[in-house]
Amino acid sequence: MSEYSLKPLAGYTPFTGPVVFIVMDGVGIGKQDESDGVFLAYTPNLDALAKEPLYTRLKAHGIAVGQPADDDMGNSEVGHNTLGAGRIFPQGAKLCGESLNSGRFFEGKSWKTAVEHAHAGGTVHFIGLLSDGNVHTHIRQLLQMLERCAAEGVQRVRVHILTDGRDVGERSALGYIETLENTLKSCSAGGKDYRIASGGGRMYITMDRYEADWAMVERGWNTHVLGQGRTFANAAEAVQTYYGEDPDVTDQHLHEFVIVENGASIGAIEDGDAVLCFNFRGDRAIELSRAFEDGDFDKFDRKRRPNVFYAGMMQYDGDRHIPKHFLVEPLNIRGTISEYLCGAGVSSFAISETQKYGHITYFWNGNKSGYIDETLERFVEVPSDNVTFDKRPWMKVAEITDALIAAVESGQYKFIRANYPNGDMVGHTGHPLAVRISVEAVDLGLERLLKAVKKAGGMAVITADHGNADLLFTVKNGVREPHVAHTLNPVPFMIKDYSGANAWKIRQLGTPGLSNVAATLINLLGFEAPEDYDRALIEPA
Repeated sequence: MSEYSLKPLAGYTPFTGPVVFIVMDGVGIGKQDESDGVFLAYTPNLDALAKEPLYTRLKAHGIAVGQPADDDMGNSEVGHNTLGAGRIFPQGAKLCGESLNSGRFFEGKSWKTAVEHAHAGGTVHFIGLLSDGNVHTHIRQLLQMLERCAAEGVQRVRVHILTDGRDVGERSALGYIETLENTLKSCSAGGKDYRIASGGGRMYITMDRYEADWAMVERGWNTHVLGQGRTFANAAEAVQTYYGEDPDVTDQHLHEFVIVENGASIGAIEDGDAVLCFNFRGDRAIELSRAFEDGDFDKFDRKRRPNVFYAGMMQYDGDRHIPKHFLVEPLNIRGTISEYLCGAGVSSFAISETQKYGHITYFWNGNKSGYIDETLERFVEVPSDNVTFDKRPWMKVAEITDALIAAVESGQYKFIRANYPNGDMVGHTGHPLAVRISVEAVDLGLERLLKAVKKAGGMAVITADHGNADLLFTVKNGVREPHVAHTLNPVPFMIKDYSGANAWKIRQLGTPGLSNVAATLINLLGFEAPEDYDRALIEPA
């Protein structure tokens, strides 16, 4: 018997069609006013689904998805981890915070090795996103590491910052830079040398994901490692200059900057140095890690590859062991819904475009890449457009929907899952019209898909992983400010059952969350959920 076996659900009547699960990334439930891009969009299909009897709201942030507290927003990674795991696991922010606060972090082999390189004459370099968004990083964790470096006698530290403007205010970089500079000044007491060396916007350099745009990583490599790029006396001057040159530019799109002294970069990375990536979230740190670690590397010309000790905050891909060295032990999620469905012999199909392909596969499967059982599973990636998403807010909805309809009509798959990225990716741009179009594109895709599911006699299950498009702006001191980050809003959950085989009703659970979805899907497929899963959102009517 498989380690991941499922028992048949008593009284269940099988049906011929598939269960089709759709994640509308970033489509939350907002205030339903002029600030709510989902509400403003023309969405007749979502409106109709919201009136179905099998409809409820799910919590998709804070402790419900393993974040430290309920004022922490959810994100696509923790959302898909939780959806696929059926239980709540402590996530990157919480794992790293607990490790740092307890002191275990500084007892680890990777930290000690980095300090040894410093004591042997090398520089310790920190590279990562500078913000308190708590999605990829938290500035508090960086400051803790810097202060520990000073306490352990590290003489020379350089910080290479990526400005955010996506998970936090779109022009908030100067405040974070000031906080960092104050700590660096304090750490430099006694003749030490701690400074910001380079930087740029997260969506312009370094933080590409899913190999969508390796040119971003190349620009980051040239900036951080080689010390090549537009030069400035300090980071604040760089940001202020870019703001002045383009009144519309936001932190996430700032061009590169290199800090120089006497005409030379103060922080190029050299042989014998240690490099620590302080992002705890993996998707936008994997490619940088590969650039440092891969011997056989052909994504761009590195020109010079320094012999350094490189470590990530966490291991960003456990299957491919990226990076080889890491500061905090990774989350190990076993017993995901995919493992159970493969154990039960259920055939499945998963699809998204590049921007969220890893979410519906890697993160869904508990931070494991590749197939669990190639004989039962098929994954499809639709290449994303390499443009800012407010320019093409429809993204690849049509192509994803075409493939979904073909999968439904093939009759080969009992469980089909997909991610429509639009609400999140376009929501991050803060462009109101583009956000509305993005949500409308998803609604149109659902209309086409639901017709196919109905014809096949299946059922559709639709939800979101977190909010984003549901908040276009906030008002401070009477002034509207674009909101480009995730929200703390609940997300919709709805079932449209065309099979007519079984009668279900929504179970009363108090405050249900994303962790209740996996058990629900397993029940809909005709099995009892594992005992350690959070309870299903449905029960027999």
